[in-house]
Amino acid sequence: MTIRERLEELEKQTLSPYASLSACSRGRERAIAPDDMRTQYQRDRDRILHCKSFRRLKGKTQVFLSPQGDHYRTRLTHTLEVTQVARTLARALRLNEDLAEAIAMGHDLGHTPFGHAGEDALAQLMEGGFEHREQSRRVVEVLEDGGRGLNLTWEVRDGIEHHSGRVRPATLEGCCVHLADRIAYINHDIDDALRAGVLRMEDLPKAPIRVLGQTHGARVGRMISSVVAFSSEKNEVAMEPEVWEALIELRSFMFERVYSRDWAANECQKTKHIVTELVNYYMEHPSQMPNEYLEIAYREGTQRGVCDFVACMTDAYAIKTYQKLFIPPFFDGIGG
Repeated sequence: MTIRERLEELEKQTLSPYASLSACSRGRERAIAPDDMRTQYQRDRDRILHCKSFRRLKGKTQVFLSPQGDHYRTRLTHTLEVTQVARTLARALRLNEDLAEAIAMGHDLGHTPFGHAGEDALAQLMEGGFEHREQSRRVVEVLEDGGRGLNLTWEVRDGIEHHSGRVRPATLEGCCVHLADRIAYINHDIDDALRAGVLRMEDLPKAPIRVLGQTHGARVGRMISSVVAFSSEKNEVAMEPEVWEALIELRSFMFERVYSRDWAANECQKTKHIVTELVNYYMEHPSQMPNEYLEIAYREGTQRGVCDFVACMTDAYAIKTYQKLFIPPFFDGIGG
């Protein structure tokens, strides 16, 4: 037996009857030869880890724009925290940890520069709107690897697209990521907001804090243990009702006090302006986009190519491009 075959056999012997077995995947859009060492989902994890879109996550905003400090989350560190929580859930529930990891690593690949401010701007500019979850699937299916996509398994692509929104993932591993995303961002965004002085500990609503805990670690642990307690040996992944209600109350508080961005309205307007101006410029001058996006514009329309180009940008690249296009350079000696 190859190493992969031994791993597949181990999955059959040890995982829950509700787990997604690597050997039973619905497969890829283009068939490939089996790997001697890695299962299907391990290969997907590796393909995501080594792609350009994953590397760009380090330069994309999570909540705080251009944070002044080394300890604020970026889209990359958010992804790593979601991956850790998803793996913990999958391991505890005897689900396929490799599948949960691959979905979590890819779930935010389609996020725009400047976080949700950038996403809101693109949603207003694009016919049919814009959602990062759909863009993340497009990244792995179309945009990566010179337009060939990463050719991931169906289960990973489904989990990426449905990590948020009303449609639940088709696998329980995808459901682990769906919850892990919420567990991670609610808690680490509180941590960052406290560090930034946007919130104080006494501002946090008392009822959900009594249920979930006073510290970051306590809250994350309480939510994870609640999912495990409620979901063990079931064909379902969910939280205990009391804990879920506390999470929703805390989430509502964060939308009101942090995500609404009243405390950063000026910066938010600046970033939306940058995204809007970039979209408008390249809609009028599509030939100035890199060739890979120009080809998309020819095949699928200018708006599609411009959307893909702007959505892929990091914060720094978007700002640099805006400055290059719209801010005249200064020359020494003018007026001398």
